[in-house]
This record gives sequence, C-alpha cells and structure tokens, in this order.
Amino acid sequence: MSADTVIHAVALCVVLAGAEMLHGIARTVLVAPRLGKARALKLSALSGSALAFAICYVFVPEVGLRSLGAHLLLGVVVASFMAGFDIAVGRFLLRRAWSRIWPDFDPASGNYLSFALAFLVFAPALVAWLRQTP
Repeated sequence: MSADTVIHAVALCVVLAGAEMLHGIARTVLVAPRLGKARALKLSALSGSALAFAICYVFVPEVGLRSLGAHLLLGVVVASFMAGFDIAVGRFLLRRAWSRIWPDFDPASGNYLSFALAFLVFAPALVAWLRQTP
C-alpha cells in the first residue's frame, strides 16, 4: 500500500467526519425542533448515508484501489473510523456517559447509526462498481 493511498484514505475519513459533524449539528438545531428527536434521528440516518455516499463518490476513486476486497477493507476502515469518531465526540466533546453513548448504536432505541455504519462498509465498493468505465 502506497503512502498516497493512505493519505487519500485518511483524507476521506477526515472529510466524512467533518461533514457528518455538520450534519449532526444541522439535525439537532434545524430538524429535531420541527420533527422531534426520534424522527430526526431516523431521517438523519438516511440523509447522512446519502451525504457519506456523495463524499465517497468523489473521494474513493482518488484512493486508487483496484479490487473488491480492497474497497471493502476501505469501507471497514471508514466505518470503524466514523464509529470511533462518534464515540469520541460523545464522550469527550459532549461529555456523555458511556450509558448514553451505546444507545446511539442500538436500533431498538430508535437510532439507526449502526445501519448507516454498515452502509459505509459497502459504500466504497458500490462507488467503484458505479464508476467503472466500460
């Protein structure tokens, strides 16, 4: 794996984290007061996944991967990074207790973050498939 590949993968993670942070702020400030927290969380799983896919569509080809396995590995790395980022923001920035962080990943609690993370695993492979030239 080349240094350029690593740099592009890290850039993808950082851009996704920044975009998702702004997306979460917009959800909390603009959407939740109008639709309620439960609906806003459900809607944000879809809109956040669409946002993440759009970012992947732009950045994944620059990573320079060729195989399905490499794209899936990138997806696992990105999803793991985003899960860790979400936990770190909740714990250290928002100062939430662990008992308030884990429900973010539990669909039974009304939060679909785990589904969005699962989508992220497959997003780079989907981008590669869609962007392949005949």
